[in-house]
Amino acid sequence: MNPYYWVGYNLTKLLARIFFRLRVVHRDRMINHGPVILAANHQSFLDPPLVGIVSNRGVYFLARKSLLDGWFLGWVLPKLNVIPVDSETGRDRTALKALIRILRAGEATVVFPEGQRTPDGTLQLAQPGLGLVIAKTLAPVVPMRIFGAFDAWPLHEKYPWPSRITIVVGEPIRFTAQDVEGGGKDIYQRLSQRVMDAIAALRPE
Repeated sequence: MNPYYWVGYNLTKLLARIFFRLRVVHRDRMINHGPVILAANHQSFLDPPLVGIVSNRGVYFLARKSLLDGWFLGWVLPKLNVIPVDSETGRDRTALKALIRILRAGEATVVFPEGQRTPDGTLQLAQPGLGLVIAKTLAPVVPMRIFGAFDAWPLHEKYPWPSRITIVVGEPIRFTAQDVEGGGKDIYQRLSQRVMDAIAALRPE
């Protein structure tokens, strides 16, 4: 971890314990070496940092390019491993290519298969972007399900509220060349949905 990430990582862990009584179930399933995709449902703005602190190493994140418009966030977010995404198109191939490069370099990334935050707290359909990244890298995926983050910070609220959040880590999913044979959007969608189904199957314990 670079120094900025280390500070953000440990500050997030502290705040998560104080304000959200964060509980992580099956942290031992996390892959802490080599390329890995941490795939979770998307309930709130809290999700990226909370997923990130489940791992014990630095991970990379996608974020709307508009979040980097301010001078401070524009300076600090790249130091926190944030990759800007063109929110107007929602299909920034540059960002996906950056994720692929990062995974091929043996690093970890956070990806939300749904593509955007849930409007009502329920799981949404998977988008094919994650499947494309899987097909190009064959990186293993650790499915993770977040419970309580929507109650803490729902879509249309400006600020979060103290609440209890639980993250359940699933068994890693590993892919083979046969899983991605042929490529194309249908394959990408199927790969993404396979991950989303694994997320949906997780329950708090």
